[in-house]
Amino acid sequence: MAVSKWAPYRVNHLFEEGSGRPPGQEDAQAGQWSPAVDILESNDRIVLRADLPGVDQDDIELRVEDGVLILRGQRRPPGDVRPAEMHRAERPQGTFVRSFSLPQNIDQAGIRAAHRNGVLEIVLPKMQESKAKAIRIEVK
Repeated sequence: MAVSKWAPYRVNHLFEEGSGRPPGQEDAQAGQWSPAVDILESNDRIVLRADLPGVDQDDIELRVEDGVLILRGQRRPPGDVRPAEMHRAERPQGTFVRSFSLPQNIDQAGIRAAHRNGVLEIVLPKMQESKAKAIRIEVK
């Protein structure tokens, strides 16, 4: 019977499968993993929620650049676990980058974000559109 060494730290290949790219051809700028994101829209705002459990708020960067919302950060490995103690590692670690093109009707000055219970919620308010107004014509 052949014996092969178990490599518990080769986690990235699990996430490469099904990505449409062969292993080893990842976009380096995209980061090592990608958090799941939900995007909701109502009449007055767009809400983006990103799953970031285990990511410290200080390790999250959020900015708008040329009409693109950029979410960048890092999930660090747990400091209380020695590599020799790890039997299985399925939660991704390392850097991540997500970017989202913003519609032109977003009020960039009003964007706000909150990080609660491992979820980053970004609220993107829409600019109030000027409503049509009837103009009264006076007869002279």
